[in-house]
Amino acid sequence: MRRSGILFPISSLPSRFGIGGMGASARDFADTLAAAGQSVWQVLPLNIPDFVHSPYASPSAFAGNPMLIDPAELISDNLLTESEVESLAGIPSAAVDYLRADAVKGELLRRAYARFCEDGTPRMREDFLSFCERETSWLADFALFDAIKEREGGKPFWEWQDDLRGRRPEAITAARARLAEEIRCRCFWQFLFQRQLNALRAYLAARGISLMGDIPFYVASDSADVWAHPELFSKEEVAGVPPDFFTADGQLWGNPIYNWERMREDGYAWWMRRLARCIQLYDETRLDHFRAFDSYYVIPKGARDARSGTWRLGEGRAFFDALRTALPGLILIAEDLGDIPPSVGALREYAAVPGMRILQFAFGSDAQNPFLPHNYGRDTVVYLGTHDNDTTAGFLAGADPYLRRRTAAYLGIPDGADTGTFVRAMMRAASASVADTVIFTVQDFLCEGSAARINTPAKVGGCWEYALSAPLTKADTAYLSEITALYGRTNLKTSEDKAHG
Repeated sequence: MRRSGILFPISSLPSRFGIGGMGASARDFADTLAAAGQSVWQVLPLNIPDFVHSPYASPSAFAGNPMLIDPAELISDNLLTESEVESLAGIPSAAVDYLRADAVKGELLRRAYARFCEDGTPRMREDFLSFCERETSWLADFALFDAIKEREGGKPFWEWQDDLRGRRPEAITAARARLAEEIRCRCFWQFLFQRQLNALRAYLAARGISLMGDIPFYVASDSADVWAHPELFSKEEVAGVPPDFFTADGQLWGNPIYNWERMREDGYAWWMRRLARCIQLYDETRLDHFRAFDSYYVIPKGARDARSGTWRLGEGRAFFDALRTALPGLILIAEDLGDIPPSVGALREYAAVPGMRILQFAFGSDAQNPFLPHNYGRDTVVYLGTHDNDTTAGFLAGADPYLRRRTAAYLGIPDGADTGTFVRAMMRAASASVADTVIFTVQDFLCEGSAARINTPAKVGGCWEYALSAPLTKADTAYLSEITALYGRTNLKTSEDKAHG
């Protein structure tokens, strides 16, 4: 099936609460996608973000971000009143306002929990209890971890007192009793998150739209996962990538390396639970840093940069054999970008997982460049750029004359054409390719410049703040609709609905 879609974080939706949510604005966006013939909404990870707002370094590999809950949806659940919601709602802002979201949504979510405790319906109480029992393998530890962390003023868990840091049974039992209400509150927020996500997914499915998310390869050092399962992680090494053309010292990420020998003993049970959780969150999942399943870079803990690291063989086919047996319904896409050896492509083909191509990378060399559309295979997901790239308009603004000439020559447009013409021609080239899936960022079909960039890797601050202040219109998506239909990528469900009136 040829298809087309949009990359757009839920956090970037128009919102009166500082950050986008899974309510009316998400349904409006779904309607816009359907009207434009789109089949995929890629939302990036829905995990709780870290202190610089990145969802790729979450305090939990399993928990959803409660800030994506839409308070207005809780009115019909009798958990909030309209006056309570309206008293704290503002006007949609031009950027995600995390401080305001924490204050406003935090207050409303606490009120919702208090009302549930006082007057929750028997059905909701039953559903909540079932959710807690079903998700106990991760939920109990996450809720306790988060409650302790709040009591500790946000300190990383290795700075907690010894008995809590080391999870001594008597200390954990005492903490669960002492923090019982805070723990239950956090479990309730996860319950609400999942309910709203389930409703959104059903709304998308009725319109023939697949929800695509991301799973980061590594977890954060200061996370419930590392705290609750220290045996699954190395204490001596951390993750990163070696020096390259862009970074003379490499990149020292600092995430703990997995203890693969231990994980192998139980058939990668923790990974299977993590990927099973992805099925609850998304219709399909992009595996970030796929190459680490083939080989990964390890750096001694305490190193000042990534120069002293070494490569190590990954789990390879054994992991995907186990995955195929445990979760046959899991749909994956591989993020296979960067300096990739042939063995990664061979593993991807063995796993029967599509790879990625970025059109911004295509025009700096010769006709053999694998990112050029004429070199794509069908099992490919094509982007002009992802959330980690500059917007395409920004990329073109920074392109030197040689690169601009080559890009124009390939696209068949004058090299003096305006930026909008370049961006639209790149969208057309991606759509015309044989790749099964093409995904555009909202910023690209709106032709927005670098100020609209979502993320700049390794930059601290100023990222993950992009937001729409108003819903998209038919005029915004007119060209997207045109090329989606022209190159046979129109959502089949949308086409059937139009055919029936």
